[in-house]
Amino acid sequence: MHGTAPLQDTAPEARRRMIVRQARNRFASKGYSGTKMELVAREAGVSTATLYALFSGKAELFEAVIDDAADDFANQMAGIGTLDGETRASLTEVGMAYADFMSDPFVRGVFRMVMAERTRFQPVALRFFERGRVVFGASLIGILERLSRAGELGTIAHPSWAAGHLMGMIEHPVFFVPLVTGDEVHVRRSNSQIVADAIETFLARYGT
Repeated sequence: MHGTAPLQDTAPEARRRMIVRQARNRFASKGYSGTKMELVAREAGVSTATLYALFSGKAELFEAVIDDAADDFANQMAGIGTLDGETRASLTEVGMAYADFMSDPFVRGVFRMVMAERTRFQPVALRFFERGRVVFGASLIGILERLSRAGELGTIAHPSWAAGHLMGMIEHPVFFVPLVTGDEVHVRRSNSQIVADAIETFLARYGT
């Protein structure tokens, strides 16, 4: 009878992915200083020696976790820029993708860890947030330009400003409110309600 191959027999890349995903959960819940390499190895089902063979230390593992989270968001947004539907439906889909990203506790956890370890991780974190905003912003700008050309939105002189307006209305309740209150205060509206309200306000300003 053949069983599933143990993790030690899988390819190094598969082990690396497993380690990064386990470390992502640990960093999000325990922070940087509270994350122990030995526990990450145990939860990933590998030896500590294997962990250190793939990552020279906790700082390198943290960078890999940040890049993995950025890759997830980029993949999530990959098809958004090609949306070709009705105005409200297109804006809702892209708005929900952004709300889900910005409301992820891991994203807030990254921001908090950066504030606590700014000198060590500022370049890594800035790369993470900039990539998220650029990937999302570029997709949203493309959608706004398409809708404007089709006459479904009014003339938008500065698409990047308009995109920033919509992003800001979503960011504030789903990201900044829990961030500054230490997750003690959350907006009672759901992400879908926040996005719907933001789009309603946006269309009042930029609609035909």
